[in-house]
Amino acid sequence: MGPGLEQLPWRGPGPGRPELPLPPGPMPVLGAGRRLRKRWRYVAAFADEFLICAARVQVGPVGQTFWAVVDREKGEMLERTRIRPPFGRGQVWSEFEGGRPWPIGSDEAGAITRLEAGDVKAKLRIGEGRWAESICPNGEGGYVWTRKRVAKIDCDVRLPGGRRFQVEARGIEDESAGYHPRHTVWSWSAGVGTSADGRAVGWNLVSGVNDPERNSERAIWLDGELLEPDPVDFDDELTGIDFADGSRLEFEAEAERQAAQNLGLVRYSYRQPFGSFSGSLAGIQLESGAGVMEFHDAVW
Repeated sequence: MGPGLEQLPWRGPGPGRPELPLPPGPMPVLGAGRRLRKRWRYVAAFADEFLICAARVQVGPVGQTFWAVVDREKGEMLERTRIRPPFGRGQVWSEFEGGRPWPIGSDEAGAITRLEAGDVKAKLRIGEGRWAESICPNGEGGYVWTRKRVAKIDCDVRLPGGRRFQVEARGIEDESAGYHPRHTVWSWSAGVGTSADGRAVGWNLVSGVNDPERNSERAIWLDGELLEPDPVDFDDELTGIDFADGSRLEFEAEAERQAAQNLGLVRYSYRQPFGSFSGSLAGIQLESGAGVMEFHDAVW
């Protein structure tokens, strides 16, 4: 086991961060076992009027952007996935005010994620929130780093026909980088809501990646306090999530992204529905909730 790996899994932020190549510093393109470095930044906001996600992904030499906007009043979704040319900006990028590029893993404040795709444009200004950071072994002598946080997001979203949303929503910020196994299969959910007793709730739940019993990326934010729930089980049809304490989070889809693509070096298929949540989040009864579910099968 290499230097730093014996400390894994590790959860932060905080003291004792393993001495490994990690964001915001550089990471080798190839890790142990010649595993390709994968990295992405995904931002989503969940409002009464709309649900939006925008992401930028890099797997070895292959770059991609994707985005989706669900107009909840109309029951319509616009979405697009595009391969990003080498050194090209693509349709989704993140920056500071003034245009300086946002580096994954930055400790600075003021991240803005932008989307420009024809008549669809968005500016998502992310506020402050408490990060849940996790570094987990990949089972092959390498590791995967990720951090997530729930935050307020100032949204300016423009859609075809002059439709525009300018609201403050809550959402999730997800940054990941590491050397996932060549074949990785996982289920994931993120969302925000209000508990039955009026507290602000957010979550990041996963099975299949970064999911040891402790020091995982699983996180629940309750009025800003950060909790790590026990491992969870996802329904095969993405209709709910079961918790170790017997509670269950129910999901009702409103719209869904899905695709399967073979790019040679990289192959993947996924489902990513957006919608509303009800039920209990590790014993926390929800009054309302909105967010995303995902099943992903990737050879990369």
